[in-house]
Amino acid sequence: MTGKYRNVLELIGDTPLVQLNRINQDIPGVVYAKLECCNPGHSTKDRIALHIIEEAERKGLLQPGATIVETTSGNTGFAVAMVAIVKGYKCILAVSDKTKAEKISFLKAMGAKVFLCPANVPAEDPRSYYEVAKRIAAETPNSIYINQYFNQGNTEAHYLTTGPEIWKQTEGKVTHVIGCTGTGGTLTGSARYLKEQNPDVKIIGVDAYGSILKTYHETGEVDKDEIYPYRIEGMGKNLVPGALHFDMIDKFVKVTDEEAAYRTREIALKEGVMAGYTSGAATQAYRQLAELGEFDENSVIVILYPDHGSRYMTKVFSDDWMAEQGFTNSRLNGLEARATVEQIK
Repeated sequence: MTGKYRNVLELIGDTPLVQLNRINQDIPGVVYAKLECCNPGHSTKDRIALHIIEEAERKGLLQPGATIVETTSGNTGFAVAMVAIVKGYKCILAVSDKTKAEKISFLKAMGAKVFLCPANVPAEDPRSYYEVAKRIAAETPNSIYINQYFNQGNTEAHYLTTGPEIWKQTEGKVTHVIGCTGTGGTLTGSARYLKEQNPDVKIIGVDAYGSILKTYHETGEVDKDEIYPYRIEGMGKNLVPGALHFDMIDKFVKVTDEEAAYRTREIALKEGVMAGYTSGAATQAYRQLAELGEFDENSVIVILYPDHGSRYMTKVFSDDWMAEQGFTNSRLNGLEARATVEQIK
């Protein structure tokens, strides 16, 4: 981007599509990463925060000095806080306690009031961040609840922006889009636009072990036995988000926390791209699909990279954290043979 802007919100969108050249050397076709970290808040969530808040303004739902309330694993909160600052609103966030400390520090730095809620409780539990946010919004005068999981503005933001960008950037040649599913807005909003242009574009959702989304897509049923703790932030769910349009997704792939972590670090070491944990998860899904023969020499694959790796320095990019999870040192040593630190005495 070049030029002058009236405020930071004008920088949202038009993120670059960057070809990946080393993690795919044995896979046919060409693969690109959609770098949503190039938004000013460093994630794809900037798009939905701006769109939903401006829609609320157009509808007269936000008055001067209003409070905006949201549930978040970090990125949406930062985006909402950023938009709130520029537009003169207050911001209150209910955050999962699975969220790492650096993300919470980001939220506080942007002036947000943060409520930390247990992650491993049912969505209907009064302590869950869904219920806490609803309660705060109900008890706070002159407030709105963004409710990204069920707000159709989430999906619409990507239908209006991300989808058209991908179509234009690939000159209409895109054959596959791969993205992690949390609220589902980024992937299915983009998908709706792309399938309107070409119904044959394949949309691949990526889910976590411990989440219900893949099974729900395949059976239409929620299997509560599938719900258990997992490490990846920002993907998978223990409920069915209303913003996730399952009919837009052709298939789901599940990836493990461990493989996603290694793949995240591989992206940095091989491509020079500091991408977040879900970017590694989506790239791992790409590798798994390739092993199943999904792609050919005519494939043009776009992988959605939702945020920046700097928000995971004490998690997936930390050797100590990796060791605490039981992720094998031998795998890391092989991956990072050239990455060393020497102390001069």
